[in-house]
Amino acid sequence: MGREEDDKAERETDCVVPWMRTPVDVSNVENWALETLPCLNPKLKKALEKMGISSLFPVQVAVWHETIGPGGFERDLCVNSPTGSGKTLSYALPIVQSLASRAVRCLRALVVLPTRDLALQVKEVFDAIAPAVGLTVGSAVGQSSIAGEISQLIKTPKLDAGICYDPEDISQNLESAVDILVATPGRLMDHINNTKGFTLEHLRYLVVDETDRLLREAYQSWLPTVLKLTQTSDNGLFPSSSPFVPSTFGSLQTVRRQSVERGFKGKPYPRLAKMVLSATLTKDPSKLIQLDLHHPLFMTTGESRYRLPEKLECLRLICETELKPVYLVALLKSWEGEKSIIFTSSVESTRRLCKLLNFFGDSKIRAKEYSGGLNQSVRSKELKAFRKGDIQVLVASDALTRGMDVKGVTNVINYDMPPFAKTFIHRAGRTARAGQAGKCYTILSDHEVRRFSKLLKKVGSGSCPIYSIPPATFDAVRATYEPALEKLQESVESEAPRKRRQALKHNPRTGNYKTKRSKTTSEQA
Repeated sequence: MGREEDDKAERETDCVVPWMRTPVDVSNVENWALETLPCLNPKLKKALEKMGISSLFPVQVAVWHETIGPGGFERDLCVNSPTGSGKTLSYALPIVQSLASRAVRCLRALVVLPTRDLALQVKEVFDAIAPAVGLTVGSAVGQSSIAGEISQLIKTPKLDAGICYDPEDISQNLESAVDILVATPGRLMDHINNTKGFTLEHLRYLVVDETDRLLREAYQSWLPTVLKLTQTSDNGLFPSSSPFVPSTFGSLQTVRRQSVERGFKGKPYPRLAKMVLSATLTKDPSKLIQLDLHHPLFMTTGESRYRLPEKLECLRLICETELKPVYLVALLKSWEGEKSIIFTSSVESTRRLCKLLNFFGDSKIRAKEYSGGLNQSVRSKELKAFRKGDIQVLVASDALTRGMDVKGVTNVINYDMPPFAKTFIHRAGRTARAGQAGKCYTILSDHEVRRFSKLLKKVGSGSCPIYSIPPATFDAVRATYEPALEKLQESVESEAPRKRRQALKHNPRTGNYKTKRSKTTSEQA
């Protein structure tokens, strides 16, 4: 989807499905200590404590009540909650708890996410709690070869030596080696189409995380394929006229249905329960209908679609366009090595800005690039170093905006102004996570100030004061700017022949390549 379509989609908020007009307000729920959480498996409680968790956040408590509590997974859940509020554990914990009592190993829970890094991060959460109750978690993200994934996902029956087996008999006896699968849509489709023994016929739970992005892009029609493979023939089991009654559980009101039959008539498995989540959940009926939700319950924090983390402080710097790098370095120097993420508008801008920062020669500013222009192994390596603190600054494209959780990120900087309100929400949400404090700075040129003010109104930020760099700090950085810029220019020129050769290689029909008028190096940085 292009920017014009995306912007139009953001503006279309008047047409809302009826069930979204009466949400459960999660902001009215308080943290609950693990000791007071009803029905929590003691083994899961110990696993959570090993993770350093002693209580659950409001969204986690609310989802627990609607799944393991009186809600009993009777309705599909749509969760719109700020970044850093704990959405991953909110679905991981009840799914693991509900599967713990089943002895047969088969694929019963599927979690789909838009990117590899996010999928691997979510798998780490499941890995921390699922083994405690004997469950196995697998991943299908394309990080390793598909053959390697198949060996982890599918269990081959033991064969006696010296006996000749029919390959068809072997394939019919293949079994799932995992109870829970965390996947990206492309690799999921690879396994659905090509992997013998891979089946969704026993699936009980489907989680669609970062829903708005997964619905915006087709990803090989993964969603209709999954729903078709898990459909049942009895679609009239729950008539729309079934009465609903409110019940109160702690501080949260839940909505339950009287006399609900949990399973399908004549079917060995209950219905496919769905949970969809995002910090910027779409309200577009044409998109939500694709999910085929069952009496959905909308859970959100407040009335606004967009909500920033509670302890986030927003600040802005206004400067001349050509001096943006100077303001940026002056900011970084003042923080004495605090973990910071800098967001740019493109892969190329990310690469050049990262190089420029390192050309300043300040030992306190060690910057690395994180963007879609790098392969998965390099991105994972840089992210691991950033998490450990070996790198203080990560210069990122919007590949890092959604869901990625890095502890200890104190500052987020919008080097390039975010184009949309939801982009700002996801970028800012890399700090001030899990109840911690954080700051989000946006560097603006004069002509961007008005547009940024409109964006702030959309995200509900009532305050974004101007931040001023001390003159002495600014002057000291500016003195080193020209030498750094010259080094960047030399680097860019040295790369040009290589890129030209790559362009020629990738266009064998024409034997040429197209170029646009280049911006100045400072503009590109």
